[in-house]
Amino acid sequence: MKEMTEIRWHGRGGQGAKTAALLLADAALASGKYIQAFPEYGPERMGAPVTSFDRISSGPISLHSGVINPDVVIVLDPTLMDSVDVTEGMSSGGTLLVNIERSPEEVKKIFNIPAEVRICTVDASKISKETIGREIPNTPMLGALVKATGILDFKDMIEDMKKKLEKKFKSKPEVVEGNLKAIERAYKEVKS
Repeated sequence: MKEMTEIRWHGRGGQGAKTAALLLADAALASGKYIQAFPEYGPERMGAPVTSFDRISSGPISLHSGVINPDVVIVLDPTLMDSVDVTEGMSSGGTLLVNIERSPEEVKKIFNIPAEVRICTVDASKISKETIGREIPNTPMLGALVKATGILDFKDMIEDMKKKLEKKFKSKPEVVEGNLKAIERAYKEVKS
């Protein structure tokens, strides 16, 4: 991983883009990294486009602005790609991770993605339905992100997630188990 990695999340209200950015930042912090995580959105309502950001660095972060040139872009809802240029400002050689049942080659063709962008796909919606019981693709996308980028050690990240989820959902062990299974499945099923 380079000294600082900048990540942009695209989703819709209720899909967990903000939560995923915060969970990723917490896991990175637990591994000794410096972090920033913050959302950007208009009216807070279900279904409205939401953008969240992460910065993960091996040293202190002195930037205090939005992420303009992300190294990684994560798309929780592929329908956004019809109206939003998700690759805008991406670094050359950046990684685009999309929650979609299609292959990376199909995504490149359908959405006319520039050749210098590496595309990874995973059907996080399906995974979340089968493991969590509802369509909320944010936690599976964390597993796919770690596999696609190597930004964190998977074992350390899953342990940190387990602790955080057990604290948040202490009376709902099925939610904890479902989310952990979703993360592990997406890690295994991501295509690049």
